[in-house]
Amino acid sequence: MKAMIFAAGLGSRLKPLTDHMPKALVPVAGKPMLEHVILKLKASGCTEIVINIHHFGEQIIDFLQANQNFGLTIHLSDERDCLLDTGGGILKASSFFTGEEPFLVHNVDILSDTDLKALYEYHLHSGNQATLLASRRQTTRYLLFDENKNLCGWVNKSTGQTKPEGFTVNPDKHHEYAFSGIHVFSPSLFPYMQQGWQGKFSIMDFYLQACRNTRIGGYLSEHLHLIDIGKPETLVQAEDFLAKL
Repeated sequence: MKAMIFAAGLGSRLKPLTDHMPKALVPVAGKPMLEHVILKLKASGCTEIVINIHHFGEQIIDFLQANQNFGLTIHLSDERDCLLDTGGGILKASSFFTGEEPFLVHNVDILSDTDLKALYEYHLHSGNQATLLASRRQTTRYLLFDENKNLCGWVNKSTGQTKPEGFTVNPDKHHEYAFSGIHVFSPSLFPYMQQGWQGKFSIMDFYLQACRNTRIGGYLSEHLHLIDIGKPETLVQAEDFLAKL
C-alpha cells in the first residue's frame, strides 16, 4: 500500500513555533506530528510513502534520515521552490504513483481513530475514483453527499457560498459531513487533472468539479474521533487525545 503525506504547509497558525521549524516537526506528546502519521500509516500496511516538503524542508529530510525512514520506502516531492497546495501537490507527485494502485492521502496535522486499512479496502470495492473520509462534526464548511454516498457539492454555512458553481443545496437529498483531511485517490483521476489543472490548486476544488463526471464517494462516519493539531488550542489538547486513543 502506498500513501502521500501533506507536510509542505507553512504552519502559519502555529507561529511562533513554525518560525524555526516546519509544522510537520512540531512535537505532539513527545513526537513530531509527522512521526505520528508515518507510524499510523505503517501500522495500517503502508510500505511506501511520498512526503511533500516546502517550509524548512531540509529539516524534514534530516529527520527522516536520522530515523532511517522508519523502515519504509520514503520519497520526497520537493516543493521548496513553489508551494502547490493540496491538488497541485498530488499532481506534482504523480510520477510516484504510476499504474492503477490507489494511494492514501493524509494531512500531517490530523490525528484520528479511523482504521486506515478499512478505509482503503472500502475504496477498492466501492467503484469510487476517490473516497473521502468525512464525519458528523460541527463546523461551518460541509461536504454534501447524496443517498448513495456520492459527493455532490460543498457549502459554507456562515456565508452561504456553495461549490461547484451553480450548485443548489437540497436538504432532503444532500447530507452534510465534515471532511477529515484523509482520502484515497486512484491514479485514474490523473487524466482529469491534466485537463486544465496546473500549478497551485486545492484538491477539494478538483474533487468538486470532477464529481460531475466521475464517482467521488464518501466513507462516512457518525462517530469519528479526530483532532486538527494545526492550531495552538488543539495542539494543547492533543496529548489527552492520544492517551484516549
